[in-house]
Amino acid sequence: MTGWSEGARLLLGYAPEEAVGHAAADLLAADVPEPTALAADTRQPWRGTMAVRHRDGHRLAVEVRLQPSLDGAGRTRGYVMSTVPAEEHRRQEDLLLLDRSFTQAPVFLFLYDTELRYRRLSEASGRLMGVTEADGHGRLLDEVVADPEYPADPMYEEVRAQLRQVAETGVPVRNQSYIRTPREAHERAWSSWLWPVKDPSGRVMGITQMAYDNSEEYWARQRLALLNEASTRIGSTLSIERTAQELADVAVPPLADYASVDLLTFIHRGDEPPSGPLVCPVTMRRTARQSSTGTFPEGMLRPGNTAAYPASSPAAECLATGRSAVYEMTESALARWAAHDPERAARIRLFGAHSVMVVPMCARGVTLGVTLFARSQRPEPFGQDDVLLAEEITARAAVCIDNARRYTRERTTAETLQRILLPQALPGQAALEVASRYLPAGARAGVGGDWFDVIPLSGARVALVVGDVVGHGVQASATMGRLRTAVLTLADIDLPPEELLTHLDDLVTRTHAEAGPAEGADTAEAAGGLGATCLYAVYDPVSRRCTMARAGHLLPAVVTPGGAAELVDLPAGPPLGLGGLPFEAAEIELPEDSLLALYTDGLVEARDRDIDEGLDTLRRALTRPAQSLDALCDAVLAALLPDIADDDIALLIARTRALSERQVATWDLPSDPAIVARARTDTSDRLAAWGLDEVTFTAELVVSELVTNAIRYGRPPIQLRLIHDRTLICEVSDGSNTSPHLRRAHTFDEGGRGLMLVAQLTQHWGTRHARESKTIWAEMPLTAD
Repeated sequence: MTGWSEGARLLLGYAPEEAVGHAAADLLAADVPEPTALAADTRQPWRGTMAVRHRDGHRLAVEVRLQPSLDGAGRTRGYVMSTVPAEEHRRQEDLLLLDRSFTQAPVFLFLYDTELRYRRLSEASGRLMGVTEADGHGRLLDEVVADPEYPADPMYEEVRAQLRQVAETGVPVRNQSYIRTPREAHERAWSSWLWPVKDPSGRVMGITQMAYDNSEEYWARQRLALLNEASTRIGSTLSIERTAQELADVAVPPLADYASVDLLTFIHRGDEPPSGPLVCPVTMRRTARQSSTGTFPEGMLRPGNTAAYPASSPAAECLATGRSAVYEMTESALARWAAHDPERAARIRLFGAHSVMVVPMCARGVTLGVTLFARSQRPEPFGQDDVLLAEEITARAAVCIDNARRYTRERTTAETLQRILLPQALPGQAALEVASRYLPAGARAGVGGDWFDVIPLSGARVALVVGDVVGHGVQASATMGRLRTAVLTLADIDLPPEELLTHLDDLVTRTHAEAGPAEGADTAEAAGGLGATCLYAVYDPVSRRCTMARAGHLLPAVVTPGGAAELVDLPAGPPLGLGGLPFEAAEIELPEDSLLALYTDGLVEARDRDIDEGLDTLRRALTRPAQSLDALCDAVLAALLPDIADDDIALLIARTRALSERQVATWDLPSDPAIVARARTDTSDRLAAWGLDEVTFTAELVVSELVTNAIRYGRPPIQLRLIHDRTLICEVSDGSNTSPHLRRAHTFDEGGRGLMLVAQLTQHWGTRHARESKTIWAEMPLTAD
């Protein structure tokens, strides 16, 4: 042998220096086959099988290729011999390689027969299942995983079912499972493939299973899913408590076995955060909590309870540093905690938590509180990935809670403003028995601009007002207060309903022009919601007539003493703020004990019904017998009120009363100064009949002055009317539109003192105008005091 390749060394084990120079026959384990010698003699290429001996002594069957090596003249100078292991040997080596590949595979490999018994297990699989390959051979899956110390996971039944499915159908199956293996304390996520092993005829001979641990990918997907769920579930409302509870519900059980949310006390009031650093002990309110078991240890804080956290507590440290922290609840750690906060340490020990995570809740630079997560059922402690996940969902919740805090502050401001602007108590009067209800809109809509009023007028009359400002919030409340003040002022000068609405429309139009159109708002909603509707009604208990006009408002409902409920047919007026269109009034007669219902659109309009259906329901509710007007208001709201009101609701129900003829005295007077004495006498006689002798002197002076002024400065017809109501009302009307004015008379003036006397001797006095006349009226108390 004159040459020796590296391949020959690898095949036979001899180094080149050990082989070169030796006879090739020294390598043979048997005689040279005759064909080989023949080929060498004839100098022809040859291929065949030889038995050679490896350097370590074992026989080796090799395939030999013998090829003559020729020189430039074509003469044979030697032979090139190439060898490879023989086919049988290669097959054995392949089987050995395959066997070792199966045994040493980094993934988990299992080979089952059709009876679902283990035939092979890789070394990694054996370590995972807690058995050697020899111990597992021929055993069922149930026999391998059965261990009293580690009960089998129910997911194994699903694996067995899939193995049977592959054995019966011959169709591969892919499986995702979350299983705790016998020698482990917690579950892991597994991806596995099961495929059939078939003979040449297609018959299933066994099943192969390959599995690998993809817990890291599984938990990454779970964290992404939890973040997605948090983004959709947290912040569904503008309620601080609801948002905090949503955070706790999202975290349990995917992240923790227990979660609680504690917020600083200023949050629930909607206040701004206090200036300067937090002062320990920090007082916080338990706002939400959740447990995977649905139960909580005795003594654990309930939602709504407050507690002070000392500076050494994890919650106070978390607020001070602004960083999350994880605490392993070993006995030594609990002992250290108990030294500073024994009560909470006892609760943690009672709950059985072994890992606790505290995460600060901050939004827009404002510290809101802390969220605590604990694990007791799940054996693995919190890791860094858990901290990042908890911080992410807590940050999302913090923004929603801060939004709710800001909304609470704005809503509280609007509600306070509206409470101040709405009537605190209905004024005393005898013409109507009145009950009212006001309900603000739900949390999403916010406080609106609905209002109502009961305004006593001259002559024992009463005005009823209901209005609705477009929009919600502080702007709507402020606009409502402006309009209510305007109505009170205009009602004080006794304007007829249609004229009052005209002046009110001018006010809204001017205010809108001063404010300028709001960007993106239509005409009715311009300038931050200055569009409004209004219904103004005046009831006279003497004539039992009611005059009404409306500006874009819904029709009032009337229920007669007989029980029939109908909507009053009023002329339609435009909403306030459009300008340029007239308002018309309608007058109806209301028998005593009639019901008059005024309301805003929030009562009859809702998402799940149209306005006609709401009006029908209102009419039916008004006709039901009720013990009182308050009970009737409650019955109407119960019939019409939705679960969450989208708009404010104002409801005003009045029962009419009438003054009897014995309470009213009327005299038509000629335009003659001599009649003044007769008017005083008639007044004195009537007051005596009413038993009002104490106020006779004052009433005579007032009647004398008013009748004298009507004769001197007015024109016929002249009428004197006395009304015995809660006060004594004296009215003198004449055919002139000229109004008297109160002035201070100089020392030597002959006139100018009469109205001064009237103003001093009466509670109120004033003038009201009709189309072709005016009435001067004055009210006096019924006793001299």
